[in-house]
This record gives sequence, structure tokens and C-alpha cells, in this order.
Amino acid sequence: MAEPHVVILGAGPAGVGAAFQLRRLDRARVTVIEQGQVPGGNAGSFEVHGQRLDYGSHRLHPACDPALLADIRTLLGDDLLDRPRHGRIHLRGRWIHFPLKPADLFLRLDRGFAVGTIRDMVAKAIGRRREDGESFASVLLANLGPTICHEFYFPYGRKIWGEAPERLSAIQARRRVSAGSFGKLLRKVLNQVPGFKPPGVGRFFYPRQGFGQISEAFAHAALERGAQFRMGWRMAQLHPPLHNEDPWRVVVEREGQRDELLADEVWSTLPISILARAVSTGVPPAVTEAAAKIQYRSMLLVYLELDVDQFTEFDAHYFPGADIHITRLSEPKNYAARTEPRGSTTLCAELPCSPSDPWWKMSDRELGQLVADDLAQAGIPLPRAPVMVHTKRLPHAYPIYHQGYEVPFGTLDAWADSMPRLLTFGRQGLFAHDNTHHALAMAYGAVDCLGPNGFDRGKWLEYRTVFATHVVED
Repeated sequence: MAEPHVVILGAGPAGVGAAFQLRRLDRARVTVIEQGQVPGGNAGSFEVHGQRLDYGSHRLHPACDPALLADIRTLLGDDLLDRPRHGRIHLRGRWIHFPLKPADLFLRLDRGFAVGTIRDMVAKAIGRRREDGESFASVLLANLGPTICHEFYFPYGRKIWGEAPERLSAIQARRRVSAGSFGKLLRKVLNQVPGFKPPGVGRFFYPRQGFGQISEAFAHAALERGAQFRMGWRMAQLHPPLHNEDPWRVVVEREGQRDELLADEVWSTLPISILARAVSTGVPPAVTEAAAKIQYRSMLLVYLELDVDQFTEFDAHYFPGADIHITRLSEPKNYAARTEPRGSTTLCAELPCSPSDPWWKMSDRELGQLVADDLAQAGIPLPRAPVMVHTKRLPHAYPIYHQGYEVPFGTLDAWADSMPRLLTFGRQGLFAHDNTHHALAMAYGAVDCLGPNGFDRGKWLEYRTVFATHVVED
């Protein structure tokens, strides 16, 4: 039996991970379609003035599956650095280390915040607690109390997802907040104490040439093993099989050119709502309506190039407060402990928003000034005006789990599962708040399900049950 032809839509971590594993195990002939010029997607990297920059702040976490981590180590070799985490949070006008250290609880926390948190812990311990409920707000209030919620998680959540915490699903809290109870929060603090510290805690892995080097390495290894990559090509339309044995027809476009590929299997890592709109025939109205209800939060990334070696010693700063627009500021040189280029560093500010917000339409200069004003407000002003400001716009940065989102997503998911030889997976494809190691795990799981007799849907359902337990590593 000839190898099936798998066409993979998207060259982010899930797409390139699947391409690599399919070719390494000789499971299929592979073609990857990617509208960008380099692999990685939102987890990619690019170069500006000799500096490798990422699309926001990314880390490879030690929670990565050991087999996956072994593959990444093999692909990157000495370029995979083991780095200490060194961030901080701006909370009620004070800076505290992130991840939290015991000293922060006694020396740096705002007194009112500390007293309120202790009061909430005591109230929970003696049973004065609310039921979890079905919203992001009710779950966190029941488990963490009002002080942490109203001073940290609620304003931060409003900035990230653009919605009131009461309108967000409880699943958003359970999948996105790793320290979602006092017990978990205390364990995170104790994990920083020598003698209590498990291996890998307070550390992360980061490639020497930027986070996108992970995806680039997987893509290169897949290419060496015979995968084909159509970079700069956009999937324009999918024509489903008319009969069981017919192939999918995948229409792709690039700079006015059109081409058509025949595929035995189509594996999509695109946003599931885009996938539904791309299929040319047979999409039920209920599926089209469901696609319109699935929403993603967009992200503006504002890069400020400075003529100094280093802005601060910290790799990332977090800003939960409503008085500051941005949510996070990272300094890529610090992630990889780079010293080059001398006399230059670049900051990356993250500003979640919607394409309908005024920020989305601002010029680079205006956005640079907004970030500079935010940093001055936080007490870390720029040493002088940036040498250059440039921006990136990510239309699909975070899934938004509105209350009841499970209904339209379930409709889309069931439809995709019913389509012959169509698979949707990855962060965007499964509408999941996941890290890169989770996306790669999905890719490896998908390949494990493809055998001589086709794709094993029963085994995939078992993998999906595991994927549903993923919690984002902060």
C-alpha cells in the first residue's frame, strides 16, 4: 500500500512537529502549507538589526514530556539553554519577584494586599467559602478569595481577554491559572526554597537563536527526511471528497498564483473557525453559525529598540493593574543571556486588544509613546527615546472562553470529526490555552494514531481526554 499523502495546514509547532514525526516514522508523504516565510507561527522568531526577536514572551517549560524534550535536545544540541527564571510583577505600586519567593511575602508585598490575602486564607480554612460556580470570577473567588482576585487576576484577565471575569467560563480559570488555589499557590512559593525545590522549578529552556529555533529545527529535520514545505503559500479553499475513496483537493495561493494539491489526509492547525469557513461544500448552517461565535483575542506587539546594552536585569515584567495598558514586557537578550549586539537591546511590549480597538490602528510612533508612558508610570522609564519602534499584529493570540463557548466549539469539533480524513489539532485547531510543549504533544499523538489502516479515531479520543487536562505553565 502506497504511503498516504498528508497535507498539513500551518507550520507552527504542532504542524512542524507532526511533519517531523510522520517522516521519521515513515507514516506518510508530507506537504506543509504555510503563508509565512519561516516556520513557527506565533511561536516563531525574526531578526531586526542583528537581534533575534520572538512574537512575545515564550519559554520551553521543564514540564515538557521527556521524550519530546529529548528530541528537542537532539535537534538543537548546545543551542538549547537551561536558564533561571528572573521576572517580576508590578503589584499595587511595588515589584515582587516572579516566580514568587518566600522573601517577597514578608518584605515586598503591599501591606494591605498581604493582610487581605491572609484574611481570605483564614476564611477559606474555616469554611467560609462560596461555591465554585460556572464563571472565571466565581471559581477564583471561591479558591483564592477577593484580595488576590480583585487586585491581580480580575484586572489582568480583563486586559488579556477584554471581558469582565463574570462573562468568562470557569474553564478559563481551570485551564489558564496554574496557581488556582491557596494550596497550589503555597506549593509554588515553597518550591523556591532550597531543599524543597523539585528539579526544573524556577528554570526554563530557551534556544540560543530565539524561541522560533525550535520550530525551525523541527521543520529542517522534516525537510531532510523528505517532507515538502510550501512557504509563502496560503490555503484558500478545501474541497472535500465526493466519495469515500476520493482525495481532498487543497487550493493554495501565492502572489496571484493558484495551485491545487490532492491529499489523502488534511491535518489543520489553523483556527478551527477559519477551517470551517474554508471548506467549499456541505458545511451545515449550524457549523457556520458556530464559527462566527468562536472568538480569539488579538495582540499588538510593540518593539522598542534602545541604544543601551541592557534595559534591566529581568527577562520579563508583568503588569496586572488597570492603570497600565500593556500586560507584559520582555527583553529577548536576557532570555538567552546574549551580550551581542553591543550597545543595543530591544524590548517587546504585549498589548492584547481587538482589531476594532483604536490601538490596533495606531502608528508605530504612537504605540511606542504609549509603551514609554506605561513604563514611566510603572517607575521604569526609558533611558532616552527609542532608536526605532516597530510592531507586529497577531489576529489570533488567545482563545476567549466566554461562558457557554463549549456549545459552538462542540458543534465545530463534532463537524470536523465527522469529515472524512480531516483532523484539527494544535493550539488554534483545538481552541486551547496551551504551551508549545502541549502543541508538540498533540502532534506526536496525532502521528501515533495514523496506521496502515488509516487514522484511529478511538485512540485520538483518548489523546483528546489527556489534552483536556493541560494547564498553561506561567
